[in-house]
Amino acid sequence: MNRPQNQVNKRDEKFADRTVTKIWDEEPDPENSYLARHCRCHGYDIIELAQKRSFVDVLFLLFQGELPNPAQARLLETLMIVLINPGPRHPATRAAMNASVSKTNSAHLLPIALSVLSGTHLGAEEVVAAMRFLQKRSEENPLKVATELLENPGPPEGDWHIAPGFGSRFGGIDPLPREAADLLIALPGHGKTLQWGDNFAEEIGQMNLGWLSTGLAAAVFCDLGFHRLAGAGLFQLLCAPGLLAHGLELADKPITDMPFLDEIHYVITKEAKKR
Repeated sequence: MNRPQNQVNKRDEKFADRTVTKIWDEEPDPENSYLARHCRCHGYDIIELAQKRSFVDVLFLLFQGELPNPAQARLLETLMIVLINPGPRHPATRAAMNASVSKTNSAHLLPIALSVLSGTHLGAEEVVAAMRFLQKRSEENPLKVATELLENPGPPEGDWHIAPGFGSRFGGIDPLPREAADLLIALPGHGKTLQWGDNFAEEIGQMNLGWLSTGLAAAVFCDLGFHRLAGAGLFQLLCAPGLLAHGLELADKPITDMPFLDEIHYVITKEAKKR
């Protein structure tokens, strides 16, 4: 018996003849057109930028299409320093460290860590959600928003993220984002989003909740005009140096240099057992 052949549907779309980008312009080398003789980022020659501008200036230019003013550059650079290392308590950093002592190829340490940092818990997805929250609610009175959200009780156990980018960490207010917020707000480049977030953090402080690093990053990205879709990748980019450094630190160490969870402390919840 003959089986009916699967019908192949042809695409009606007309594809572009070549790759098009407004970000980057390349002038072909006269002797080899596959190579670029000159490269321009949003119209600025990359070699000239390397001679006259800072990394933070060019990073801003790459995503925003224009160079930052001094206040914007200082605000972004300060955030970059604050976020440069999530620290060994962060799951993404632990992922890099565990992969390293497991003799993972060093080229894979950062991708492994960034995959963990992409998540909704203290990760890139939370930054996107926090930017959405701030853009939606920052025109309202922070006391009103806090009162509304506090009406719903938090979880019986563990940390409570009352809103994306705000909540508790290890049962308390994380002091580093709190201190960093004070530093950033003192800079002339900060805007209304960061100020609103700080007022909101003050209102929820009575419940032992406050800024998280994801919320702080989201507020600065909003004030600098970054789209929330860029927020995820920018957060990963700014945290990447610390993730890599911790992974490389253990590259030649034995697996015993990292703790191993014993059976007493390895707990599977009842809900997970039912799955």
